[in-house]
Amino acid sequence: MNTRLSVFDSPLFLGFDHFEKTFDRMRKTASESYPPYNIEQVGETGLRISLAVAGFSMNDLDIEVEKNQLNIRGRQTEEDGKLYLHRGIAARQFQRSFVLADGIEVEGAFLDNGLLHIDMKRLDPQISARKIQIATNGAATNGKNHDQAIEVEKKDQGD
Repeated sequence: MNTRLSVFDSPLFLGFDHFEKTFDRMRKTASESYPPYNIEQVGETGLRISLAVAGFSMNDLDIEVEKNQLNIRGRQTEEDGKLYLHRGIAARQFQRSFVLADGIEVEGAFLDNGLLHIDMKRLDPQISARKIQIATNGAATNGKNHDQAIEVEKKDQGD
């Protein structure tokens, strides 16, 4: 039996198992070195990732945000008819991924002098509190009555 210990094994961390999966993904991608990149703070809430993508055109690059992961892919198309006497500039494809924290929104991207810049913004977190109604005789734990108790609570709050 193989038991793996984690910070999130504590019963006080309910629903945080997705963080462990995220850490595993980050560990796997930490060894990647191509293309090189910078991450910089831009203003109070702005972030910018800059990747060195010399030789790639806008048509060769693809940026996608899926759930909380930013994926950047590059694939150069082979140019027909070119005969290289020496090829020292790599024309390899790449995929670079970044895990985004909740509240980070990608605003846009631009290509400038061989650098792909991706601008992001940290949004202010929405703080919300909700009062939970305590029902009698187990009414909150059996399906329909539970939904009705929640609905009553939402109406009381004006939602």
